[in-house]
Amino acid sequence: MSVLSTTPAPPYHAVIFASTTSDDTEGYAEAAARMIELAAKQPGFLGVDSARSDGVGITVSYWETEAAVHAWKDQAEHTVIRDTGRTRWYDAYELRVARVERAYRWRR
Repeated sequence: MSVLSTTPAPPYHAVIFASTTSDDTEGYAEAAARMIELAAKQPGFLGVDSARSDGVGITVSYWETEAAVHAWKDQAEHTVIRDTGRTRWYDAYELRVARVERAYRWRR
């Protein structure tokens, strides 16, 4: 069973990354795992939820502040891997940043 991120009470920020992969995905899974590892070390990181199926993926990372989102965008290794994604792994992606105002939780 997968575990969803547990975030604090709002407000906080969500970075929503939706993508389609190219035919060249060699090294992609390792890079994606490294991105989560790096993000988890960033100040202001709250968690991440991710799903991928049939070449379409959505990853949502959660951050305490907009400044934390900007710091993650500028993190050096993240920048290198992001550039590799643009040249090799992705056919397309959309990135959206949102402020979470309300959040609800239900667990069995």
